[in-house]
Amino acid sequence: MNTVYAFCRTTDDIVDMKYESVENKETTLDEWEKELKSTLTDSSDINLLNELSKQIKKFNIPQQPFFDLIEGMRMDLRKNRYATFNELKEYCYKVASTVGLMSIPIFGYKNKSTVDYAVNLGIALQLTNILRDIKSDAMQNRIYLPEEDLHKFNYSEEEILNNVYNENFINLMKYETERAKLFFQKANRNLSYEDKSSLFSARAMQHIYERLLQKIENQNYNVFKKKINVSKKNKVFISLSVWAKYKLVY
Repeated sequence: MNTVYAFCRTTDDIVDMKYESVENKETTLDEWEKELKSTLTDSSDINLLNELSKQIKKFNIPQQPFFDLIEGMRMDLRKNRYATFNELKEYCYKVASTVGLMSIPIFGYKNKSTVDYAVNLGIALQLTNILRDIKSDAMQNRIYLPEEDLHKFNYSEEEILNNVYNENFINLMKYETERAKLFFQKANRNLSYEDKSSLFSARAMQHIYERLLQKIENQNYNVFKKKINVSKKNKVFISLSVWAKYKLVY
């Protein structure tokens, strides 16, 4: 998991490089992808990727999610608006669901439905991130909420960029929050009883992000006032509670 996480972190860091042009970031991302392909068929000059290749083979991890993650990072370089939810869903899959698909072979799972659990959970987590980070994303001229939803609730891009908190925004956020909840529910329906204990880490993350979504609701969706987070103390408490539950039950 450390190796997989290091790959994901490095891929994300390429896009987040300060003082680098978009062109340079794309070039670096292309080189990173080229080295990944090389290590999967032969070897690379990058030790991390060589170690990743060993783990992919050891745990029989599908290769495509690693390339999809890179493509998701490219989307962040090339797009700062999303016309429809289908476009946004594709982005969420590539930057979040892929991480779950890389991880579940390492955790160990028995049922094919767990793949759908990972996909839906990733989308739910990323949607929750997007709702929490509306203000900070707007400061970088990024709007992830679909344009079709903005039109539906008569709320404009300019209002997001200017942090306008009004009734239309509240209704928009209610709609988006319910959508995130729906993907959490879809994930739950696809997680079999016998796979719950092996996916403790994913379940703990799910509970933390569901709490985050609840906090957004409790603040009446005012994500402009302050950044809403779950404290480290509560994260530890939630994680220990999930661990204790599964340890006692399984």
